[in-house]
Amino acid sequence: MSDARAADPAGRRIRVGLDVGGTKIDAVAVDPSGEIIGRLRRVTGWGDDAVVESIVTAVSGLADEVGLSLSDIGSVGIGIPGLVDADAGRVDHAVNLGVESLDLADRAEQALGMPFRVENDVKAAALGAAALSGVTGSMAYLNLGTGVAAGIVIDGRIWRGARGTAGEVGHLSVDPKGRLCGCGQHGCVETFCGGGALAKAWGRPGALPIRDIFDAADAGDPLALALREDLFHGAAAAVRVLVLSADVETVVIGGGLTALGDRLEAGVRAALHAGADASPFMRSLRLDERIELLPAGSPAAAFGAALVGASITEKEIVPHG
Repeated sequence: MSDARAADPAGRRIRVGLDVGGTKIDAVAVDPSGEIIGRLRRVTGWGDDAVVESIVTAVSGLADEVGLSLSDIGSVGIGIPGLVDADAGRVDHAVNLGVESLDLADRAEQALGMPFRVENDVKAAALGAAALSGVTGSMAYLNLGTGVAAGIVIDGRIWRGARGTAGEVGHLSVDPKGRLCGCGQHGCVETFCGGGALAKAWGRPGALPIRDIFDAADAGDPLALALREDLFHGAAAAVRVLVLSADVETVVIGGGLTALGDRLEAGVRAALHAGADASPFMRSLRLDERIELLPAGSPAAAFGAALVGASITEKEIVPHG
């Protein structure tokens, strides 16, 4: 790696982004032009000290893999689950990581001597999805994984709302008589299309329960057919809410369930069509034309974290080469 690629004449250096999950960290290095020049995954630790150490190891390992020195890295952004105070660099209640309250940016900066910024993982993924998808106006990112959450990006900026909960459609109740959600409500969107809720309702052993549900539905299993329809119904409901509440032009769907590919996309589109059949108003919104799936394995969350870490003041989206 030459010095010319590590930093441009304007003084911008390599940005690193980390998507910190419950089991792994996805790390990317982004050059000044917005191109991803390196990527690796590392195991995530459990508890405050182990999480910080995992992050330090991921940054150092990525630098080694790309052929950088740590001084070539101008910023590091971290996307992490939990309640994030982006200004303070603190994360609270990241239960899947064993973290109750951690001043993550300060701890990481002390260890590596470079600036860190911290953001909620879904909001970071929304920013990355907007950049990677080339969206320049308004977009919602709908994350379908173990749980369901969303983030909204308008003109290249994360829209947080008054208290940081803009886009939290997973815990909108759409059936008060439905399944009990972990949040305490009944019939939340997440109980219909969250991977964890569906796996619990399926109740059968298997390493990939959602894929098992789809396969069993194809074979005519009644429970699998019902759960698959629940997934399509819930995802379509989330798309409707995001468009009707924020009037976003595009809804990009990401998360672990996108590994289902066309099997997921076709079903969600069909559910949107069915919901519009009796409503000229809903048909006029052309919701089925406003959704797209991220490719499975997309680095959107880590890429978005890199943009967050860069602390761009005028516009957070950069071109992706």
